[in-house]
Amino acid sequence: MNSDPLNPYAPPQTDPRPAPPSTDRLEPVLGGVTWPLTFHFKILTFAPKVIVRDATGREVMHVRQRLFKLREHVELFTDSTRATRLGEIRADRVIDWSARYSFTDAEGAPIGSVGRKGWRSMWRAHYDVFNPGDQKADFAVTEENPFAKVMDGIFGQIPLLGLVTVWLFHPRYAATSISTSTPAMRLTKLPAFLEGRFKLDLLTPLPVRQQMNLILSFFMLSLLERRRG
Repeated sequence: MNSDPLNPYAPPQTDPRPAPPSTDRLEPVLGGVTWPLTFHFKILTFAPKVIVRDATGREVMHVRQRLFKLREHVELFTDSTRATRLGEIRADRVIDWSARYSFTDAEGAPIGSVGRKGWRSMWRAHYDVFNPGDQKADFAVTEENPFAKVMDGIFGQIPLLGLVTVWLFHPRYAATSISTSTPAMRLTKLPAFLEGRFKLDLLTPLPVRQQMNLILSFFMLSLLERRRG
């Protein structure tokens, strides 16, 4: 609307009303994070769990995996108190090469999903990431240096030698937008003892829901690739 209705060339008036607050419950979780994020896999615990922290050390997410489930079921919380549930991850079938993992928030609204490319991932890991409602993949996650993962998997299990390999081999995985071929995020394994550590970098701005979709996709990737060695 013009500031002067009699002057069609007058600059438009600004709307004095404040913008409505965001109703997306993921906004408080990711809206103020400082990238990169770090995944801390606690491997010396009875129930597998992961703590996600941002660059300031703030806990962004606490992930706990349910044991003795034929189908993967992972619960998401905002922190280690587990007082506030953030969402969950469920597999569409008993775990196999082609399982697809769906992400929902605490209210059951879809966040997205990820699936591994079966035999195509034998040498170089390849995952497809889908935004809610999309039948074709929106992002492709590929392994940038598969040789590093092979060396890390082989020598990392050997006593003493494994202490050296954690500093030499750093597998990396990149998510790229299929429509624009733009790199979106990159996951890098970090050297660590008595736990698994991965750094996740945001390479291009994304809406909060797409950020969370990729974060959870990379979480499942790191969990599944760790099982492969």
